[in-house]
Amino acid sequence: MLLEQQRIEIVETCKKLSTHGLTIGTGGNISIYDPQSELMAISASGVDYFSATPEDIVLIDPQGEVVDSHRKPSSEWSMHKIFYERRSDIRAVVHAHSTYCTALATLRQPLPASNYLVAFAGYDVRCADYATFGTEELAKAAFEAMIDRRAVLLANHGLLTGAGTLDAAFNIAEEIEHCAKIHCIASSFGTPVVLDHDEMTLMQEKFKTYGQPVK
Repeated sequence: MLLEQQRIEIVETCKKLSTHGLTIGTGGNISIYDPQSELMAISASGVDYFSATPEDIVLIDPQGEVVDSHRKPSSEWSMHKIFYERRSDIRAVVHAHSTYCTALATLRQPLPASNYLVAFAGYDVRCADYATFGTEELAKAAFEAMIDRRAVLLANHGLLTGAGTLDAAFNIAEEIEHCAKIHCIASSFGTPVVLDHDEMTLMQEKFKTYGQPVK
């Protein structure tokens, strides 16, 4: 099977979207890009995450053509593909319909640095201009709003994150949803205090060596 390990990883991570509270039903989508084969592996459209198999994961070539799968790819495949075409630091993308990020996106508000953990995504998380799901317009809007960032809110829609590995992209999605929840709750009591640019620069540097070294 082509890109078997990547497909297995996507299947398992799609389940985590639900079990970790980042989506409901079949909402959201996940992909991995393999630079050697120049193929993108992406979750299928509308397939239940808990019954999906590696064979259900769709492989797409640089021209946007399906090269391996009996399934139809996620309707958001172009929103994943644009990052692989234009950003060499991104090799996995997670799109979630998480509650608090979607609440902010519905207000068309960014997520400021009201918590130091926002630094996993950058100085803040911008909200992209609205565009219909599954369109090139949405892909371009998401890409533009995520320049120099690793997460973006999609207006009236949800959250998108990208990183060098799927584990990292999923971790960013979890951390940003957590920060969005805190921000929304804090905003109901008053005005959250936002950390300054210098502090967030320091946080981003510290996060580069966070966790255990790779052996």
